[in-house]
Amino acid sequence: MQLKQHRKMMLAITISYTLLILYFLFFAFGRVGKVDQITEYTFIFLPDGFFRLPGLSDLLHPTLMDFVGFGNIAAFIPFGILIPLLYRTNFIRFMTWFILSILVLETIQALTFLGSFDINDVIQNASGAAIGFGAYKLGFRMKNDWRNIVATGIYSVVLMLGVWGVFGLVDQTFTKEMGPVMAINELKDSNGNPSTGTKRYSLKIGGQNVEPRYHAYSVEGKKKETYTYMWGNKEETNLSLNYGEV
Repeated sequence: MQLKQHRKMMLAITISYTLLILYFLFFAFGRVGKVDQITEYTFIFLPDGFFRLPGLSDLLHPTLMDFVGFGNIAAFIPFGILIPLLYRTNFIRFMTWFILSILVLETIQALTFLGSFDINDVIQNASGAAIGFGAYKLGFRMKNDWRNIVATGIYSVVLMLGVWGVFGLVDQTFTKEMGPVMAINELKDSNGNPSTGTKRYSLKIGGQNVEPRYHAYSVEGKKKETYTYMWGNKEETNLSLNYGEV
């Protein structure tokens, strides 16, 4: 009888937490109000940025994206603990079904304009679930439930730090470091003068002289656009344009 009550309680917690996550995935952050403003499906299939290891300055002054990246992992750790408590499963089977579920949810987000399909989210969510599963296997080894819970929490933190470190090493190995970001009026012309005012000064980028051309692109209702150029097949330059109202 006590085992059945314990299982019912765990099932109720799992369902409640799943509904909470679904709310954040589809309805939080004003997603519903933005549906009418979106006209294109967004599918991101190449991972970008989720491996970045925050430095000390990032930890002292975290950005919104730092919190989002951390939340995408931490929020899914409980599933790696709750699901094995309810159903006997191994790691491969659990992760297979979990990743398939996340892929379906990400696709629904994109097709309903309530978000985008982002492979970065899939990897982060799956990493969180894997951390939870590992913490469950390491933590739930005693007869005392409270000790199991405390041990699982400690292992979750340890494994989270381990994954964080591994992601950082992968980032340093495979991710190309971005160059400095500056406004175009901070650049210098070929003579070393600031490129300010109405006169179109030529700029030297990657050893080549570049003369800006105004009104070269159509805005088409967008507020921001990014263009990427290669200089001598070696250096990559990203130009980000922000359009304001006149």
